[in-house]
Amino acid sequence: MECKVKWTGDGMSFLAETGSKHAVVMDGAPEAGGRNLAPRPMELLLVGTGGCTAFDVVMILNKGRHAISGCEVSLQAERAEAEPKVFTRIHFHFRVSGKRLNPDAVARAIELSKDKYCSASIMLGKTAAITHDFEIVED
Repeated sequence: MECKVKWTGDGMSFLAETGSKHAVVMDGAPEAGGRNLAPRPMELLLVGTGGCTAFDVVMILNKGRHAISGCEVSLQAERAEAEPKVFTRIHFHFRVSGKRLNPDAVARAIELSKDKYCSASIMLGKTAAITHDFEIVED
């Protein structure tokens, strides 16, 4: 895996190109010299973590032939006050929808992501206390 990040030369705006040839723009807050035109790098780290675990949960439930129709995860994170301002706490709230979903199967999919598959959340778990909960929405 690889990427390239290049300063645009304008404020604190950066353009990244991923190894799969996709572009991502990042910007800083105005108080840091940015223009607030794009997500902050740490926000993208949180976004990637949410995407990683949601991907796992959907894949695990699909492989188990559960009638899943939707999955969203909301993340709430806290950061350290002092530099480096690492994440110190992250809470994941899953909202999984489908027909007659078994709560034990949903819980197991989340646990497998947390403990085995989601490299992003496992890595962030080295500095942050990570908690999870979920709700099931019947279609």
